[in-house]
Amino acid sequence: MAREPRFKALVPFIVFMAFYLGLSVWAKDFYFVPMPVAFIVASATAFLLNRKQKFDEKVDIYAQGMGETNIMIMCLIFILAGAFSTVAKAMGAVNATVLIAQHLIPSQFILAGFFLVSCFISLAIGTSCGTIAALTPIAVGLITALKMPPALMLGAVIGGAMFGDNMSMISDTTIAATRTQNVAMRDKFITNLKMILPAAVITVVLYYFAGREFCDKGTLEAINMKHIFAVVPYIFILVGALAGMNVMALLFCGTILASAVGMLNNTLTFKMVLTEMGKGTLGMSETLIVAILAGGLLALIRYNGGISYLINQIEKMIKSEKGCEFGIALLTAAVNMFTANNTVAIVVAGPIAKMLSDKYQCNSKRIASILDTTSCVVQGLIPYGAQILIAIGIAKGAGLDVPSLGLVISLYYPMLLAAALVVSIFIRTKK
Repeated sequence: MAREPRFKALVPFIVFMAFYLGLSVWAKDFYFVPMPVAFIVASATAFLLNRKQKFDEKVDIYAQGMGETNIMIMCLIFILAGAFSTVAKAMGAVNATVLIAQHLIPSQFILAGFFLVSCFISLAIGTSCGTIAALTPIAVGLITALKMPPALMLGAVIGGAMFGDNMSMISDTTIAATRTQNVAMRDKFITNLKMILPAAVITVVLYYFAGREFCDKGTLEAINMKHIFAVVPYIFILVGALAGMNVMALLFCGTILASAVGMLNNTLTFKMVLTEMGKGTLGMSETLIVAILAGGLLALIRYNGGISYLINQIEKMIKSEKGCEFGIALLTAAVNMFTANNTVAIVVAGPIAKMLSDKYQCNSKRIASILDTTSCVVQGLIPYGAQILIAIGIAKGAGLDVPSLGLVISLYYPMLLAAALVVSIFIRTKK
């Protein structure tokens, strides 16, 4: 049973931020502190708290958090994404896709185009993680070909994925937000669109100007049937994602298809397929470790009363309708930071938001929109969230080391979405 609310329970997270972010800024090097080490230090701090509790009991709570269903599902996605991206690269899918994209899309539109494609796919399938897993391998190939900063391209993919996560009718966050506030999805969609559209338009413009610097294509190789055949696994992934296929089944089937195409194209042997699959899964090891350690740490923080403390403190700050909207946004953001799961954050904060909304007579459609938007802002920016971890893990498997904090700086859309959310609350209209 969880303990009473207490600030002390939040100390491990403060230690994590100070250790990871503080030392990285001090060293002027975002690679200075490996993220698993930061989580180990924060976890050790969590174990030192609540000395009256037996150490074995703390271990049990931590282990249950590590093995929580959502964490394990996330890890399985990481493993399958690593295998698919590595096999696809080895059989030539990346190079073929890059060549075709360079022929068909003006280079200055690559960044803006990837953001819009990511928006469309995530809007259609309702999952940011599935969108990122599908698009990142292609994006990584273009990064190398165009000599583009990796964080810039990955930021476009993640930003677009969070757009769809926020707006899709079949997204878990949309379902949770509308159900907890008892509003129709259509009403929430319209309210949400008014809030986020300026941020999306500005993001497209920014990516267009940022992408113009990488316009030199040079002399391109001609496209042949072998190239077209090689992109079939990616087409399958994109079509399957749009059709709503389970992301794990999609990645597994995509890996099998990429292996078959590689052997038919004589770019892979059966032994090479097995070797590349092994490399891909092992290449995700750091990402898996971070996800598991984060799950354990957050379980201890929740058990020790950290989440309850946040809820109580934010409720005390609310005095008016506008204050209610800000309070709900702050509550959702705080819970999301400590759970690293935007759906869970809405499920936890949603009932409290409904109670506060009724008390201060807020517009329920706006509250549902604020819940969803806030959770997507935070989830798209936290360096230990599944979205950033998947993108970085796939990039690392392709030989690109992208620091988490460096990637956060390039996430234009989530940052602009945060600004749009704040402005929307300030200039809100009555029901």
